[in-house]
Amino acid sequence: MKGLNKQHRKTDHQVFDKYDLYTKAVQSTEADVDFIHDTYKELKGREAQVLREDFCGTFALSTEWVKAAKTHKAFGVDLDPEPMEYGRSHYFDKLTPDQQKRLILTEGDVLKVNLPKADVTVAVNFSYFLFKKREQLKAYFKKVLASLNDRGIFIVDCFGGGQCQDAIEDRIKHKGFTYFWDQTGFDPVSSEAVFHIHFKIGNGEKIERVFTYDWRMWSIPELREILEEVGFKKTHVYWEGTNKDGGGNGVFTRTEKGESCLSWIAYIVSEK
Repeated sequence: MKGLNKQHRKTDHQVFDKYDLYTKAVQSTEADVDFIHDTYKELKGREAQVLREDFCGTFALSTEWVKAAKTHKAFGVDLDPEPMEYGRSHYFDKLTPDQQKRLILTEGDVLKVNLPKADVTVAVNFSYFLFKKREQLKAYFKKVLASLNDRGIFIVDCFGGGQCQDAIEDRIKHKGFTYFWDQTGFDPVSSEAVFHIHFKIGNGEKIERVFTYDWRMWSIPELREILEEVGFKKTHVYWEGTNKDGGGNGVFTRTEKGESCLSWIAYIVSEK
């Protein structure tokens, strides 16, 4: 992830906080916790207790997990110290002493550090798309499998659709700001694409390329094949439903058949 050198900047007489805007625009941690809880219980018949969030950034999801139940414990792993420092000052410090004890952070490369054991490991916000080579992704998936508890599951999200191969810029208005998702190109030979996030606060100037992502667009069949190759016993696809306006409704249902959409989001859930 590449962002601004400083996490705060004055614009339009307001403080520009890129991580706060990112959280409000693209994350829904309470819904994510519910999905993790419900999916684990559906597949394993009991409740998950230990979550590990790889590529955790500000570890907002891990924070929400330890807040959800007194028995929950979370680990967050990320290579970038800047978002982790933001999470410490904006999320971790607001937890109770007991919640803080149940949230453990590791700064380091997921391929190199000793990954803690977990009931559920997640790699969301398409973070693992940074692995462009099959052997890199396979090595990561293999390491995740080894670090899961005996009845553990691994959750990743992915996205695609014909529109994701076009140079487009979507904008969504939120309270007090506008979020822009900008795809600058797609290479069908390598299946690589570059994306930018821009923000505009109120009627102020548009702040360009606050975050940039240089990714490989992995497909669902590719991901499932690699996951099964490294030893996961089962993989499941949870497909997002459609609202009345034709967009995603945030409800994910297990299926073996998707829809031909211009743009779609799905989860792949793998069982050890």
